[in-house]
Amino acid sequence: MGIVEAILLTVITAATPLVLAALGELVTERAGVLNLGVEGMMIMGAVLAFAATNATGSPYIGILAGIAGGAVFSLLFGFLTLTLGANQVATGLALTILGLGVSGQIGEAYVGMSGTKLPQITVPLLSDIPFFGPLLFKQDLIFYISIALVVGVNWYLFKSRSGLKIRAIGDNHASAHALGIGVIRTRYLAVLFGGACAGLAGAQLSLVYTPQWVENMTAGRGWIALALVVFASWRPWRVLAGGYLFGAVSISQLHAQALGLGIPSQFLSALPYAATVVVLVLISHNRRMTLINTPASLGKPFVPDR
Repeated sequence: MGIVEAILLTVITAATPLVLAALGELVTERAGVLNLGVEGMMIMGAVLAFAATNATGSPYIGILAGIAGGAVFSLLFGFLTLTLGANQVATGLALTILGLGVSGQIGEAYVGMSGTKLPQITVPLLSDIPFFGPLLFKQDLIFYISIALVVGVNWYLFKSRSGLKIRAIGDNHASAHALGIGVIRTRYLAVLFGGACAGLAGAQLSLVYTPQWVENMTAGRGWIALALVVFASWRPWRVLAGGYLFGAVSISQLHAQALGLGIPSQFLSALPYAATVVVLVLISHNRRMTLINTPASLGKPFVPDR
């Protein structure tokens, strides 16, 4: 395996959880809900996936457990914000703090234990293609799911009737409600999908990226995913491109250290988060793009007429 191919493989592994988490948050925000608890849902997905895999010996059951963990946490967020009307920003932040605390408690018994890595799925014939074969057709299940979700979400949002309803709710929930669209029900489903994607992203971290449990192993990736949604202008294909860009930035620190470059390790560790801040600043200056693409009802509570 060449050095370029090895670097690209690590970039793909690093980018996949960002793509998954950002894609789920994109659908949530398209429905007009701002869930800042992505980090908390990811870390719950990671610990539950590892725990379930350790208990059953099957990483596929671990994947389901991770998805379920993220989904349950998202339903908690939905109940507090959509049913009880709590502030979405405050609730999302509280969800992240809660997830970090609960995951640390659950994962205390698994610290230092070796995990079961999710096996690769080799596509016959296609995996034998020079260079591109091992990169694209000799990957784990979660990678293939991430690509399928990008295609599926893009079609759903922009080609289906239900996707049009989600975008209508995100743009103007009052008008959507007047047309007979179930705003609360649709938002619940969008939040649930976002939580499931975040849980799957967490499962990728503990079953593929580093098959073990380490407290706070998400390391701010949930916040990067939130920034990635804005960077992508709420479009799935741009999430895919942006996810791999951020993944390349985050993995560059490892290769820079391996090559012996005279760059302080602290600077390299901060590079992905510094890049996130720079991207957000650049986007904020492009007010035209921000105003056109931002869902107008994002973060605004909806109270149906009694």
